[in-house]
Amino acid sequence: MISMSYDLAKISMTALMRPAFDAGVGLTRLDERIARSPVGQGFLERTQFTDACASLWIDGELVHLEDLVLHDATRDIRTPTHELTIARDVLRTRRRISGQSPDWALSPDGLRSLRQAWPAASFGGDGHVEKKIGVVHSGEAAEGEGEDDDDAGPLAEEFAAIDALLARTDAAIEQAKTPGPTTSVRAREKSPLVYDLDWDEDERLEEWRTVLRQTENLPAVLRAIIALDAWNELAVLQHAPWLGRLFCAAILRQAGITTGAHLAAVNLGLKTIAVDRRRHRDRETRLLAITHGLMAAAEIGVKEHDRLALAKTMMDRKLEGRRTSSKLPELVELVMARPLVSAEMVAKTLEVTPQAARRIVLELGLREMTGRGRFRAWGIL
Repeated sequence: MISMSYDLAKISMTALMRPAFDAGVGLTRLDERIARSPVGQGFLERTQFTDACASLWIDGELVHLEDLVLHDATRDIRTPTHELTIARDVLRTRRRISGQSPDWALSPDGLRSLRQAWPAASFGGDGHVEKKIGVVHSGEAAEGEGEDDDDAGPLAEEFAAIDALLARTDAAIEQAKTPGPTTSVRAREKSPLVYDLDWDEDERLEEWRTVLRQTENLPAVLRAIIALDAWNELAVLQHAPWLGRLFCAAILRQAGITTGAHLAAVNLGLKTIAVDRRRHRDRETRLLAITHGLMAAAEIGVKEHDRLALAKTMMDRKLEGRRTSSKLPELVELVMARPLVSAEMVAKTLEVTPQAARRIVLELGLREMTGRGRFRAWGIL
């Protein structure tokens, strides 16, 4: 049995109602702006990366945005670190949730699928695949700085995905060959140096689902806030605390606070809240901290959207009078969809040489973001 439960009767709703309402209004306004904006899709794609990096920051790890962008494009300039691998897992999980129906993440199938998927990337389930990707795409030619990378073909990411699938299949076959009940197999596979073998994740997850059921009649934002605090307090999964913050965003999407592919950037908002408030012993202080984090997420989102819209207008002016065969319009679309772009990413997308890619980037007037002479990346940040 778990040593604690989450008692909703001890929560004072009075202090939470007003800020929760304001957070809902802010997120709804942001959602409306994104839905009607010409840069809406680009905003959402960029938010996936920035929120994934913020998730690692909240958990006490630092992942550079440029490293995550390059890792996602399988254009690493060095072997991926453990923290970068987790950030990639957060990124893919965000994309997976936003690509499904709004009620999928919290359904039994969604919970089971997301819970089973995260260890493969986050805690060494297919770590050898990650190292293989880093070796294939590392080296001096990784950013397209004048040399060819024979292994960085258009099917490299697909091959990596196949390798990961084969690794998980082999693990499943080995588990099936092992006699005995599933729980005992799982316990034998877990190392006591990494896992607390007395940590019953199934029971903790069921306790968290009980909290969800008890809050069904509460306003959506208030329900999301309580669900996130309960996830943190119950410590449902030993090595995936970040999953609870994505479930919080999924609750908002399921309730219609955010719509379409918009998954609220909960991590970006919480990053602005002091850690002593987010982890305070007093429950009401923690709940208010989460609420203020959602309000901050809405404010940050509006400012970022307006900044992107202005940047898009300025870049569109540079397209006036260009030939119809110009690659600049395609580059503008790529830059709007990614926080950073490298020479190799531009060359691959626009189907030009790396040298031509760097020339087009300079023609558009993008800002170099890394400060390096090699393996450079540009953006509009």
